[in-house]
Amino acid sequence: MKAIIIQTTCSTKEEAKKIAEVLIKERLAACVQLSEIESLYVWNEKFCCDNETLMSVKTRKENFEKVKSKIKELHSYDVPEIIQIDITNASKKYLKFIGDSTNE
Repeated sequence: MKAIIIQTTCSTKEEAKKIAEVLIKERLAACVQLSEIESLYVWNEKFCCDNETLMSVKTRKENFEKVKSKIKELHSYDVPEIIQIDITNASKKYLKFIGDSTNE
């Protein structure tokens, strides 16, 4: 089993918690960490500086498409960030936790 982190941002902590709860209850994620961040970017030719909640979703690599679909379904953004980060070094016990906590 290969483990990954899927990263996305939400406009509110409440939205992030709702998405995280669904992902965990449906066993698509073993763990979701939420962090308050400030994002600077250009959208529709306008400079933006927004407070967001960063979600770090720990799951199996095989679940990427399912998690991506669920995020798109529940997310309020037109173009949510959904990126995959491979976990290259982790303890066997932590990888087992991810595997045991998620479905393929």
